[in-house]
Amino acid sequence: MDQNTLAKRASLLHLNSLAIADGMKSGSFKSLYRGQGVEFSGVREYLRGDDVRAIDWNVTARMCKPYVQLFEEERELYVFLIIDASLSMSTGSTRRSRLSLALECASLLSLAAMHNSSPVGAAVFDSGIRFLCEPKAGKNQTFMLLSKFDALESQSAEEESAKGSALDGALQSAGKLLKKKSLVMVFSDFRTAGWVTPLAQLCQKHDVVSVRITDPSDEKLPEVGTIPFRDSETGEQARLPTSTPSFARAWSESNSRHIDLWQKDCLRHGSIPLILSTEQDAATELTKFFASRAPR
Repeated sequence: MDQNTLAKRASLLHLNSLAIADGMKSGSFKSLYRGQGVEFSGVREYLRGDDVRAIDWNVTARMCKPYVQLFEEERELYVFLIIDASLSMSTGSTRRSRLSLALECASLLSLAAMHNSSPVGAAVFDSGIRFLCEPKAGKNQTFMLLSKFDALESQSAEEESAKGSALDGALQSAGKLLKKKSLVMVFSDFRTAGWVTPLAQLCQKHDVVSVRITDPSDEKLPEVGTIPFRDSETGEQARLPTSTPSFARAWSESNSRHIDLWQKDCLRHGSIPLILSTEQDAATELTKFFASRAPR
């Protein structure tokens, strides 16, 4: 993308992240916020019983009646993002890949954390841990993460990623790195084994949202006859009869079983499952998710 396109995309991400930031502050993750001091928030008329030490004498003199200062506790939410960059995430039948959607979500959440003055960190993995950064607050941290995400999206997955998925290792690394209770967002297609136990361990100390990145091809393949397929992770090859009704039904049913099992594993161990498709708009879906967590 040229410079103008990048600037426009960054501007859109910045604007869209504002709604997500508001949702973070008002939703069910509010309990994760930690007090870091107090800040002035305004004034109101003095009421009987108010501490006279809180009287704002300047405003009182102007208004000719007593006013008191109001203060709010400064609060911050620790955010940690885990992004799957394994080979299977490079797939997708729409205009973008699973990895592209995951990185857009991570960028939006990084900006939302910055709006809330919340420390944010991340882990990126394929067959191993490619990048690991503890949560820190500030624009420098956010822009560093955005730069990492942008570089990762520009790389060729076939050239840069090794076969395999270290989702279990990324979850374990997060558990060791995070010292304070955090909101952990995991973006993956969860097409690997061994992640359930480390996810359960992470959920014991943190609020974990497991975001399964899906694609329309998971549910239904185009009917193009019998064609060869190759598993990007294992290299295994097979010829699949995409046009036969029995195959289409078996493909769909297998996908439904995998998603149902994944959701049950997440809920059983305390993680919130969220499904995002490459057909969906990342900002819209994340805004809806955090709004849905708001207290009724």
